[in-house]
Amino acid sequence: MNAFFGLIASPAGRVTRIIAGLALILIGLLAVGGIWGWILAIGGLVPLLAGLFDRCVFAPLFGLPFVGPSLRQALQGKEE
Repeated sequence: MNAFFGLIASPAGRVTRIIAGLALILIGLLAVGGIWGWILAIGGLVPLLAGLFDRCVFAPLFGLPFVGPSLRQALQGKEE
C-alpha cells in the first residue's frame, strides 16, 4: 500500500490526478451530457482539486496524513 500512496504523493501522481480530473469533467460535460454527465463532471472535481492542492483523499482511511508534504514525510519514515 505504501507504493500506491508513494505514487499518488509524487509529482507524477499529482499530474495524473489533475489530468484524470480534467478528463472526467470533459467527458461528463461533452460526451455524456444530461444529469449523469453533470454527476461525472462534479466527481471529476475531486481528483482535479486533490492534485492541484496536493491532497490525498484516501490516505486518512489508511491512517496516513491528508496533506501531501506530510504524507511524503510519513511514507519516508515507514521505508526506513
